[in-house]
Amino acid sequence: MRDVPATNPWLAAVEPSPIGETKRWVQGRDFPADRPLIDLSQAVPGYPPALELRQHLGTLLLDPSVHGYTPILGLPTLRDAYARHLTEFYGAPITPGEVGITSGCNQAFCLALMSIAKAGDQVILPRPHYFNHDMWIRMQGIEPVSLDFRPESGAVPHPDDAAKLIGPRTRAIVLISPNNPTGAVYPAETIHRFYELARQHGIALLLDETYKDFLPEGTRPHALFSDPGWRGTLVHLYSFSKVFALTGYRVGGVTAGAPLMAEIEKAMDCVSICPPRLGQEAALYGLHNLLPWARKNTEALKVRADLLGSGLARSNRWRLVSLGAYFAYVEHPFNGQRSTDVSKRLADEENLLTIPGDMFGAGQERFVRLAFANVPDDKIPTVLERLERFGA
Repeated sequence: MRDVPATNPWLAAVEPSPIGETKRWVQGRDFPADRPLIDLSQAVPGYPPALELRQHLGTLLLDPSVHGYTPILGLPTLRDAYARHLTEFYGAPITPGEVGITSGCNQAFCLALMSIAKAGDQVILPRPHYFNHDMWIRMQGIEPVSLDFRPESGAVPHPDDAAKLIGPRTRAIVLISPNNPTGAVYPAETIHRFYELARQHGIALLLDETYKDFLPEGTRPHALFSDPGWRGTLVHLYSFSKVFALTGYRVGGVTAGAPLMAEIEKAMDCVSICPPRLGQEAALYGLHNLLPWARKNTEALKVRADLLGSGLARSNRWRLVSLGAYFAYVEHPFNGQRSTDVSKRLADEENLLTIPGDMFGAGQERFVRLAFANVPDDKIPTVLERLERFGA
């Protein structure tokens, strides 16, 4: 007799999230005051939500009317505000009926994929991949088809390489820009070519732009929404977590044509009934009041990225592959050593917690991801010093 019910083999075959594993490397350790742990493992803002937002939510919680369910795809006021935000940002009309609010961007991806692909289908996934995307694809019995970037490309995948991977079972191409884990910002022309490739083959382009708010001010990353036919190809994913520092609130968004949104709504109703009300209220307040606050944080993060990037550029050991938003993707200097071993030793010997590249897919053994958003500017020189000293 089994001790537990039989598990879903698709789920059981998927390895746990690497975040938990890397956190366990330092669990229970004490760190000296002169060499504290510097955590570069998880993409979290280095600051709390704005004080005025926290005060607003504190007052709102006293209102008895804000504690019940909302419509499945979110508050109408938030859907309207988000549609207007997207319309202004991309310079093309997007209606409230074409957006839905989700419990974070991960859920937006899960619902969108569930609405597009079934077990036995294939989805093209750039490698290194965001591990939660790869995990969910495999959990659904869908086959991820890896798309590797070319050497010296700055970790930007090439549409011509994707074209060779499209087959009769392909249902979608997934892109993230600015990218997680590499930080690479895909040129508008590259995004457009992927869109055209997907359109020509009658498959979806799932475009995750969680980090769009960390592009330089005035940057329009693409013009896909200006194509009148975008609803037949594009599914856009977003998170309010990073821009307004709401990671624990779980609030994201999905944008798609009305027929696909109807399928997403059915799945959303079964998964969580509606997004968390408090997270929706926080996102709504942010869109109405906090975009200037968010822009100041973006400018500060750019300074931090420049500090890290310039330091890595001076290194004759660690090679910077790509840098943007919250992340730097670097090639480590230890030939023949897996990045997991390198990252473990970094944690043990230098009190630097990183995520090794081989947790983002096969063939990434030479790389390490540095998530620097939560590291204060004055700690960046320490990060660089520890990297240079390590194994020298």
